[in-house]
Amino acid sequence: MEKVYLDNAATTQVRDNVIAKMQEALSQMYGNPSSTHSFGRSAKTAIESARKTIAKYLNAHPSEIIFTSGGTEADNMILRCAVRDLNVKTIITTKIEHHAVLHTAEDLEKEAGIKLQFVHLDAEGNPDLNHLETLLKADDSKKLVSLMHVNNEIGNILPIDEVCDLCHKHDAYFHSDTVQSIGHYPWDVKKTPVDFMTAAAHKFHGPKGIGFAFIKRNSGLKPMISGGSQERGFRAGTESFHNIVGLEEAFTSAYDLLEDEMAYVQDLKQYFITRLKQEIPGVALNGLSGDMEKSTYTLANVRLPIDPQKALMLLFHLDIKGIACSKGSACQSGSEGVSHVLAEILKEEDLKKPSIRFSFSKFNTKEELDYTVQVLKSFVEN
Repeated sequence: MEKVYLDNAATTQVRDNVIAKMQEALSQMYGNPSSTHSFGRSAKTAIESARKTIAKYLNAHPSEIIFTSGGTEADNMILRCAVRDLNVKTIITTKIEHHAVLHTAEDLEKEAGIKLQFVHLDAEGNPDLNHLETLLKADDSKKLVSLMHVNNEIGNILPIDEVCDLCHKHDAYFHSDTVQSIGHYPWDVKKTPVDFMTAAAHKFHGPKGIGFAFIKRNSGLKPMISGGSQERGFRAGTESFHNIVGLEEAFTSAYDLLEDEMAYVQDLKQYFITRLKQEIPGVALNGLSGDMEKSTYTLANVRLPIDPQKALMLLFHLDIKGIACSKGSACQSGSEGVSHVLAEILKEEDLKKPSIRFSFSKFNTKEELDYTVQVLKSFVEN
């Protein structure tokens, strides 16, 4: 049976060089990074080297990189600490954010009494920046805007420089969940001066359970996890050294190979969309995922012309045929009902049709995409 992995927005295959680097770290550099002897010092040196490497690629300062267990922890840390430490009284976001942001903001509304406001969206899922500015000007309360750079389900790319300008114009903090864009797009935090952003290594061919938060220097945030001096006192606990080493290796590979790999994956996406439209009349792309300029090159959210009852078997059928994909975020794959993202932007009749997210990487081939299109065509027609 053919095996085709098209769920790279959920997680990615780890590069061989990353695995080798982590194995070396596990076998040879097992000292506690907080220990003062040579075993500990060598581990600590490697961690700080990783921090400097990441900072260099982002044009950031090493002290602005805080290692976390991944994007969800980093999002929680930033939102919760901003309310606690920065006198943030209003969080402005959208209803199509990742739940790491959306649920945290909802919890803060209940727990801390902050005002939670949602930016209007157009029919394709883009935030209305005129409405954002209206919300920013509404009162004098300290505000935090949280808008993801690349939507993890429909792939829309936020005009992030414009949002940065609006936030700074109105003296608001700006946090962006950049989990789907770090490792896939170049970054310069001096040119795009976000206050906070987040990353997860497993989205760019690194290990799971490790990521980082970018927190601008002198932000005023204080530790969320106490109990030790690790991560400059910001996040206590013995560092996941081998994962940090793996993160660095995956990060440098992603950016050193970015131009070629971006072109390759972009060609795959265009090919997939073209073949779908040729073989399946009535197929549609959700959000802007069919737009090669305004959507990420890494995913396509496809709506198929299938009866709702038949649609219930679609993912099962694809899995039986060896094709891995998803309805949306892997973090909510076991939940009932439609994606909260699609529920916000699709008409009721379109929501009844099955929508599938296919996401691509350097490890995919056009032959795999041909097979996937034929399996989908057969399912639609029979």
